[in-house]
Amino acid sequence: MRRRLTTLGFLSPLLLGFLLFFVYPLCATVLYSFEHYDQINPPQWVGLQNWVYVFTQNGDFWPAVRNTVWLVVVMVSLRVIFGIGVGLLVTRVRRGRGLYRTIFYLPYLAPPVAATLVFVYVLNPNGPVDRLLRAVGLPAPSWFNDPNWSKPALVLLSLWGIGDLMVIFMAALLQVPVEQYEAAQLDGAGAIRRFRHITLPNIQPIILFSSVTGVIAALQYYTQAFVAGQVASGVVTGGGTVVEPGYPGGSTLTLPQLIYSLGFQHFDTGAASAIAVVLFVVAMACTFVLVRGSGGLVSTRR
Repeated sequence: MRRRLTTLGFLSPLLLGFLLFFVYPLCATVLYSFEHYDQINPPQWVGLQNWVYVFTQNGDFWPAVRNTVWLVVVMVSLRVIFGIGVGLLVTRVRRGRGLYRTIFYLPYLAPPVAATLVFVYVLNPNGPVDRLLRAVGLPAPSWFNDPNWSKPALVLLSLWGIGDLMVIFMAALLQVPVEQYEAAQLDGAGAIRRFRHITLPNIQPIILFSSVTGVIAALQYYTQAFVAGQVASGVVTGGGTVVEPGYPGGSTLTLPQLIYSLGFQHFDTGAASAIAVVLFVVAMACTFVLVRGSGGLVSTRR
């Protein structure tokens, strides 16, 4: 008993933090999703009214779901593919390897707000990218001012800051046994077959890790989409100003933005909590599907 109490004493800071900052907020969010609460008056039990409002009456919920799903599928897939490609490039280059690592990693260190501001300036209708496209005779999209191009522009922003995945995949690629490449080369295997049968099986656990963390991050995507929409719209915010997110035309509206808008701009904590519960369940379901569908990729067996 003394040993158990000692162990519990050492674990108590972590357990208290977990209960206080995760379990309690999660339970409170589930409870608020069944109550009407404006953060001023006491909560009132309303049953399923918040859920009915979110799914059937709120016109922004399903567009936000579509935008979030689009970002999860497209952004996460391209980031993983691009991360593998950059990792291969950096590990295979013979000269200037340290310089290339620095060049690809530095954008990741840029603060999200500052990086988004730079991208909005570079991709504005009269910016350097559009001028270059017009100079070579290509159509110049409006990027963050066009509903059809706003999400691809956000994907370009995420690919620009690919340094985190580059480091992870670079470390995984450097751990692939060289003997396997040499044996495959002696057997006449080309570069594509070596990549398919040697590189991919060895880095599959890292692909799974990157996919799971990428899906969770995409479901929580907020800062870049919000800042890009606000800056591109040209609306100056100030004290007491309520600006609806999602510019242009709701194309950059994500579920976290909708939660913030309902909960902190319109003081509808019940509806915001219902969407937060939906987001939590979706994140857990996606993680479960990816891990269960991995086929044991996280094992050490080769």
